Amino acid sequence: MAGNFGGGEDGGSSGDGKPPNPLSGGGRLSFGGGNGSSPRLPTLARHASLTKKKVGVSFDLEETRECCDSEYIPVVRSGGWSDIGFRPSMEDTFVCCDDFMHDYGLKKLGPGPNAFYGVFDGHGGRHAAEFACSNLPRFISEDVDFPEEIERVVASAFLQTDTAFADACSADSALASGTTALAALIIGRSLVVANAGDCRAVLCRRGKAIEMSRDHKPACSVEKKRIEASGGYIYDGYLNGLLNVARAIGDWHMEGLKDRNGMGPLSAVPEVMQVRLTNEDEFLIIGCDGVWDVFRSQNAVDFARRKLQEHNDPAICCKELVDEALKRKTGDNLSVIIVCFSSSPPPALSVPRARVQRSISAEGLKELQGFLDSLAN
Repeated sequence: MAGNFGGGEDGGSSGDGKPPNPLSGGGRLSFGGGNGSSPRLPTLARHASLTKKKVGVSFDLEETRECCDSEYIPVVRSGGWSDIGFRPSMEDTFVCCDDFMHDYGLKKLGPGPNAFYGVFDGHGGRHAAEFACSNLPRFISEDVDFPEEIERVVASAFLQTDTAFADACSADSALASGTTALAALIIGRSLVVANAGDCRAVLCRRGKAIEMSRDHKPACSVEKKRIEASGGYIYDGYLNGLLNVARAIGDWHMEGLKDRNGMGPLSAVPEVMQVRLTNEDEFLIIGCDGVWDVFRSQNAVDFARRKLQEHNDPAICCKELVDEALKRKTGDNLSVIIVCFSSSPPPALSVPRARVQRSISAEGLKELQGFLDSLAN
């Protein structure tokens, strides 16, 4: 495989066929540029809660093929950056995979891009974040219904990752931790974003910020209702007085938050949003909550757009966004991915001048005519 963890681990499966338990490594997993396809893993079991039902709207591959053949096709390029910030340890990780099908040994279907990106913001340690970063894309790639039923497949992969991490923690209690997770897939002209937690994805459409995810905070009315219906409660803005997020992968060591049937106040079920990309869509920003603590969505889009117009490099732009967040005194680890949908920088936006209609009264015309006549005399 062309990608590996920054610390040198290959992130592959263990010899006994179980999902890997990454215990060390850096904060980034990136793909691209490899000469061979990655080895396939054994097919992984589908999460029981999603076996007989679909989540969201299925992905219409044929429709995308037809549109890609005759219309706009995005050209993806990406970059990412992480920084420990002012925390004593780094618990974030991220993955950039511009050619998902190739890197996971899948057959490419139709024209256009096939990419996967993810940001994982760990808490209580980095093991859950690294585990999800390594396994979530694998669960997606191993599902026989990918990419035709992409929304259901992605939602199922989140739950399978959560269950697999529970098994890993049962075998090694030192792994106990949790992570929020946001994954974005671009297949042809379809952008699919799945989010569990408070990471955020923001699409720039002709300079305007369009939020592609919702922050899952316990105090959010929708999340509060779900939590209380599951037997949980909110105390001082924290779920059961313990976590400041309402959805996450992991945290199996915290009593009363989850059970093995996927039920409980803390949910790993992602919210999935899908949008059809057009030539007005310029780039996507994916960031952990440390970024959004000091940037509004539109503010981040404006900042990134100016920087991309200067140098047109998404990786440099990510570093500049992180550096600016540090200047604004964010108190968290920082991870950012920017995915551009064109090889050209964002265009300058011109605001058309409004036409102002002016009129003159009959009396004014009479006075003007008199003035002109006096000049003639």
